[in-house]
Amino acid sequence: MQNKKVAVIFTGGTISMKIDPRISAAIPALSSEEIMSMVTNIDKFADIEIVNFDRIPGPHMTPNKMMELARLIKDLVKREDIDGVIVTHGTDSLEETAFLLDLNIFSEKPIVVVGAMRNGSELGYDGPSNLASAICTVISEQAKNKGVLVVMNNEVNAASEVTKTHTLSLDTFKSLEFGPLGIVDNDEVLFYRDIVKHHHIETDSIENEVYLIKTYAGIDSGLINYCVNKGAKGIVIEAMGRGNVPPMMVDGIKRAIDKGVIIVLVSRCPMGRVLGSYGYEGGGQKLRELGVIFGSSLNGQKARIKLMLALSVTKNKDKIQEMFEKDFYTK
Repeated sequence: MQNKKVAVIFTGGTISMKIDPRISAAIPALSSEEIMSMVTNIDKFADIEIVNFDRIPGPHMTPNKMMELARLIKDLVKREDIDGVIVTHGTDSLEETAFLLDLNIFSEKPIVVVGAMRNGSELGYDGPSNLASAICTVISEQAKNKGVLVVMNNEVNAASEVTKTHTLSLDTFKSLEFGPLGIVDNDEVLFYRDIVKHHHIETDSIENEVYLIKTYAGIDSGLINYCVNKGAKGIVIEAMGRGNVPPMMVDGIKRAIDKGVIIVLVSRCPMGRVLGSYGYEGGGQKLRELGVIFGSSLNGQKARIKLMLALSVTKNKDKIQEMFEKDFYTK
């Protein structure tokens, strides 16, 4: 049987780093060819086409670069000779890039994002093993039509569900609410479940004036007012608990909505969706009445990515609300 052809896009991240002895810290150092050479016996599984996109750390990734990456992937998956795409990426912003790609790219071909928690100078460098697992996943027929996947530490997670949970651990990427979609075992991917709800936003641009504010005890409207004065088109608020904010934030939220700023509410809790369960000042039900959009169980960074894409398509609040709340809420 002929090997499948896989495009591996290298963007940088820890997977491409080594320790620079002059500064005793990790910096980009490994070439894509050097990294691929460590993935032993890969020629028995797939034919690899290397695509060098960038060599940047995770925190250097921007939404505009994510969109550039999305356009590249769209071009690759259109090619008949390409059976799937892998993206190597810094883990600090990996979930945001993976989620943007998941929302923006519609293709039956598998797309996998992968990274490393240890650099090439450390014992137990996990880059090659993670990349091998990604290749085993992307060549699987069972990986088709599952959206963008994140493969780390032999686990396969949906980009829409996964988040980085630990600063150091190799199994840092977890789907806290529902668990992984599957695992990679004995050079084979095994899927245990599928994605029930899968949203798509078709756009070639992105709205950058979208901000994320995390609530805390005693927070007032200062940060909201600052974002509005700066020209915000959208604001995501990581609320407390079920979707509630301190009362001193309410005036700022009202002002923002009156000025046409889209406000999306999510929870700072790592699990669970927001809902209008409370009717006191700042409670979710009161915010709902003001015109705040509920972001279901998305975390703040993902809700921001989704709002950036949504605002590039439309400024209509009702249409954006449908993008966030369809399948999760009734009017």
